[in-house]
Amino acid sequence: MSLKLSRVVAVVLAGGFGTRVSHLLAGLPKPMVPVAGKPFLEWVVRCLARQGIHKVVLSTGHLADVVERHFQTQPVNGVATRCVAETQPLGTAGGFLNAVHLSGETPEAWLVVNGDSLIFANLVLAAEELSNPAVAGVIIGCAMADASRYGTLAVGPDAELQGFTEKRPGRGVINAGMYLLRDSLIRQFPGTLPLSFEQEVFPGLIARGLLLKVCAVEAPFLDIGTPESLRQAESFVEQNRAQFCD
Repeated sequence: MSLKLSRVVAVVLAGGFGTRVSHLLAGLPKPMVPVAGKPFLEWVVRCLARQGIHKVVLSTGHLADVVERHFQTQPVNGVATRCVAETQPLGTAGGFLNAVHLSGETPEAWLVVNGDSLIFANLVLAAEELSNPAVAGVIIGCAMADASRYGTLAVGPDAELQGFTEKRPGRGVINAGMYLLRDSLIRQFPGTLPLSFEQEVFPGLIARGLLLKVCAVEAPFLDIGTPESLRQAESFVEQNRAQFCD
């Protein structure tokens, strides 16, 4: 039986400093930059809601109060949103674990999403991978004609994750920063902090023989980590309005 997305809780990682674009943010945390009339982070939440995910934990850090104030006063209809702040930088996986432990939630699976990027992947396909009890988690990958700006995923013949590779030109499947992980997998994470998914968690799980699958999609993808990509955000959201809940 495939996993129902209604039984998934999303953790959106929104605690970074945004150093490459900080001069464009006017004192806002990067995920809260205004795009098409709303903070970018709100579009991320609306995208999740459109796919049927109605519980979202926002893992915040830098200027956490700005994020919390917005979602308290302007919640997304039909989405229970909670903010959990880091008191110190914990890394991507560390911030996720902090949010998990303080949320009080125990879903069947957790969806990890970056608060400064959007990809319109069909999460039902990723959830279907977890119908196989041998699969511990699913990494969403985005197939790109030119993956030179990003690290790429090393994928085996059965779509299993073999590792992460450095930036290189040419076609590749990039890490979209979206992971669907069984709740039971969290107990396999290292206990050290700060903790990175890409550098420590996933390589360690693979080395111990756990099966992580890659769900590669060809879908619109944008991260707002550079001035150039941040300038593209407005048109990206406007062109993909059907991907968000009202």
